[in-house]
Amino acid sequence: MKIGRIEQLLNERVEKRYPTYLPLIDPQKFDMNKLTFIKKFIDITNSPLILIGGSTGISESLMDKTIKIIKNEIKIPIVIFPSGVYSISQEADAIFFISLLNSENPYYIIEAQMLASPIIKKYNIETIPVGYLILGEGGVAGHIGWAKKIPYKYAELISYYALAAELLGMRFVYLEAGSGTEEPIPEKVIKKVREIVSIPIIAGGGIKDIENANRLLKAGADIIVMGNVLENSYEKLLKEIAHEDKL
Repeated sequence: MKIGRIEQLLNERVEKRYPTYLPLIDPQKFDMNKLTFIKKFIDITNSPLILIGGSTGISESLMDKTIKIIKNEIKIPIVIFPSGVYSISQEADAIFFISLLNSENPYYIIEAQMLASPIIKKYNIETIPVGYLILGEGGVAGHIGWAKKIPYKYAELISYYALAAELLGMRFVYLEAGSGTEEPIPEKVIKKVREIVSIPIIAGGGIKDIENANRLLKAGADIIVMGNVLENSYEKLLKEIAHEDKL
């Protein structure tokens, strides 16, 4: 499958080893008052795109409405981080076409993707193939996705799942701690996955501040997704990011 414009944008940043922080917006929790902060975050970090999606309470109409509002204010691509067929929106520029590799329910491995494929083709949305792993306790996403728990102490096993994603032709691997979790994925897990895969590593979940994010980048992650933290510690996060020399 041909690499699209937005995927190429991410690849260029990865190749240049440029720290990439992606804001993740949950449509169910979004309101206009957050736009100013999100704009500041994007300006300071030079984020190339916005992720939009959530685990619960999502519908296509809500996705459409939220994306339209954001696009009127922020002029960078919007990429869907899907939780199901109902989160597909023709207003988006691209979608992470994910397979939850450690799900115990075939729906999240291939059936949802099968159901989504004709809709995505009809809407002409760029697809970015992503192998998705929900690790540790997994948070809400883990429960909804029937994720088979993989404790962090089994870092080697996690790396084999990531390698399988690469060998299956997926072009990114996403290591997810789960929204609302207390801690991000341990650095040792990122390091072990980095040793065995050549595709870019995305890490998300439990990242409370820029120090957490930078530790994961140094361990070998290429892209950091920041979701819940954007909904709470606005000014603190901005000060931390602005203080970073690398941004």
